[in-house]
Amino acid sequence: MEKIIVEQIGVGTRIDKFLVKEFFLYSRGEIIRRIKNGDVLVNNKAIKPSYILEEGDAIMLENFSREPEDKSLTSNKEMELSVLFENEDIIVINKQAGVQVHPSFNEKDNTLVNALLSQYKEIANVHDDSQGAEMRPGVVHRLDKDTSGVMVIARNMEAFNALKEMFKDRDVEKEYLAIAAGIFIEKEGIIEKPIARSSTYRKQVIARKNTKTIIRPAETQYKVIDEFDGYSLVEVTPKTGRMHQIRIHLASIGHPVIGDTIYGTPEPQENKKTAKRQLLHAHKLKFDLLGESYEFIAPMPQDFTDFLKNI
Repeated sequence: MEKIIVEQIGVGTRIDKFLVKEFFLYSRGEIIRRIKNGDVLVNNKAIKPSYILEEGDAIMLENFSREPEDKSLTSNKEMELSVLFENEDIIVINKQAGVQVHPSFNEKDNTLVNALLSQYKEIANVHDDSQGAEMRPGVVHRLDKDTSGVMVIARNMEAFNALKEMFKDRDVEKEYLAIAAGIFIEKEGIIEKPIARSSTYRKQVIARKNTKTIIRPAETQYKVIDEFDGYSLVEVTPKTGRMHQIRIHLASIGHPVIGDTIYGTPEPQENKKTAKRQLLHAHKLKFDLLGESYEFIAPMPQDFTDFLKNI
């Protein structure tokens, strides 16, 4: 068990926010879950995530770690990489579903970053000075573990800084494919609904008037490109980059992504075997970088094809 005595620098801070800064390996949602599970005590008492720290408070932490057991990143040559393109500035990957982007407390060795390091050792030092950045070298954007598709990785700091700024300023065109439940009445449209974290931090929610967590604007464009028996193949373009944005926006209009166990609904029995993950795929990336124009397409994955054949 670790003990932290709160000094002046932490006074007036919510304990969940304080611990996120202390332990970069944990998301704020994980911190909140641990507080609610009783893994965090203040002055030997259970507290809420919203507890405001006072000078001299004694924080007791059960089973917290500040760093992975192995403090250095490891390469993994056993993992396969699907490389769409590479030059001296970038590597473009077709990420497979089920692969986490970078190491975390629960997964240290079998991530995209581990695989990249086995072939592109130079990316190890391509990161900024933010907390935990050394665990995500070259990474300028992310996909959910069970979302497949195109990702760009920076090979040098010039490309890294330029790409980070472009994603921040929304100067990168992103296009996804999704298989959604139901037949859309409106075959194309724009979903503009603000998003916020749920009170448990386990997922995102459409923000309401009484939402207490931070509310962020979110916009998603969609276009139905094919229809099947009770399902739609949809082209989706997020105009903002909120966590789980496409998944929650499609669910909010009654058309959740098939296989989405967080925002969707259980599928008919006959389709369960062919939708083992949310059927969301990053299909296209388009951007200008260091005087060059790029457009990359990751073809529709096999599980999409199999699902549509079996409808």
